Amino acid sequence: MNATSHALTTVPRPKARRGPDVLPGFGLSLGYTIVYLSLILFIPLAALGLKATAGGWHGFVVVLESPRVLASLKLTFGAAFIAALVNAVFGFLVAWVLVRYRFPGRRILDAMVDLPFALPTAVSGIALTAIFSPGGPLGQFLARIGWPVAYTPSGVIIAMVFIGLPFVVRTLQPALEELASELTDAASSLGASPGRVMLKVVLPLTLPSLITGFSLALARGIGEYGSIVFISGNLPFKTEITSLLIITKLEEFDYTGAAVIAVVMLVASFALLLAINLLQRRALRWQARSQTP
Repeated sequence: MNATSHALTTVPRPKARRGPDVLPGFGLSLGYTIVYLSLILFIPLAALGLKATAGGWHGFVVVLESPRVLASLKLTFGAAFIAALVNAVFGFLVAWVLVRYRFPGRRILDAMVDLPFALPTAVSGIALTAIFSPGGPLGQFLARIGWPVAYTPSGVIIAMVFIGLPFVVRTLQPALEELASELTDAASSLGASPGRVMLKVVLPLTLPSLITGFSLALARGIGEYGSIVFISGNLPFKTEITSLLIITKLEEFDYTGAAVIAVVMLVASFALLLAINLLQRRALRWQARSQTP
């Protein structure tokens, strides 16, 4: 090897220039995003936290230790969780029927699923109260068999089921539409029972969407007010939800107490959604591993 070729081999080659890491305009769009979120989300939440701690941590704890506050939190989160579970089961069934079957009136039924979205929540509450009150068509029958609904925790759960069902159905429908019917047909042809096909084939492939619908229904139930306030009866320690208790605190000019309860609901809701998102991520990873040959 001569000196010229040796020099050529030892000279470091210039590194290839890398293109921009982000699309043009990222800085400007990010700035607008931060400003918008600050005005709409971050600043109001910060102000809420400052108002909640205006009385010090001792005042914060005193408000939370109130039996009325604890009873409303227990009812709100417990009823929202039960309603979300009910919607996860029956919402899956409704989505399955709408996707897999064709029958007269299917489009009408599909449109009716969105009624809780379109109706004002107060209208939903009045309609549910008229149906399930002791003098209503269903309320009379249920009261005779010993299951009063209106003005009981059962009425709160039914109202949350009503407003949360569309979240589960609309989240599951795209996943079920992408599910190839050949998979279920192949499992059935191999001798699997319908229940086994549902548990081993359909449910694993739609589990992330089901968790998403469950979390959305849960979050909606926790923050619901209009559709519950009429049917619940607003009885303290029995059927008073946390949203109504916040309104009551504001009407009593107890702004600090209302802010404390609101912060607790905010933190609890965020923690629940974070846990459900982590669970959904695990379900996606498990789904990917199960599909890997």
